[in-house]
Amino acid sequence: MRRLSGVTIDCLEPQVLASFWSAILDRPVTAEHDGPDWATVGSRLDAAPRLTFQRVPEPKRGKVRLHLDIEVDDVDEARAQIEQLGGHWTGVRHDYPGEGVVLVMADPEGHEFCVVRYL
Repeated sequence: MRRLSGVTIDCLEPQVLASFWSAILDRPVTAEHDGPDWATVGSRLDAAPRLTFQRVPEPKRGKVRLHLDIEVDDVDEARAQIEQLGGHWTGVRHDYPGEGVVLVMADPEGHEFCVVRYL
């Protein structure tokens, strides 16, 4: 059997990003990776993949070629929550008639992700 159990994101401040994503996804920060260089949201025992944040010495440079899509009921409400938690809107919005809306957001370290509202 094969399943995606998680995604690991390189970052400067694992605990900061774990707290941010915990609030966005309404999933707990867990102790699966303990120590100052790691932080995890969710668990490998959950049905949904966990997010693990791994400390690296270099900051993010350029556009990451992989991003997460977060489905929401209201993109404007999600944007406000993300900004309140330290993330920001990149200024990119895609409206797909008959399909939905996508806002390209960034977490506190600049990792891009999308909030998506499907119609």
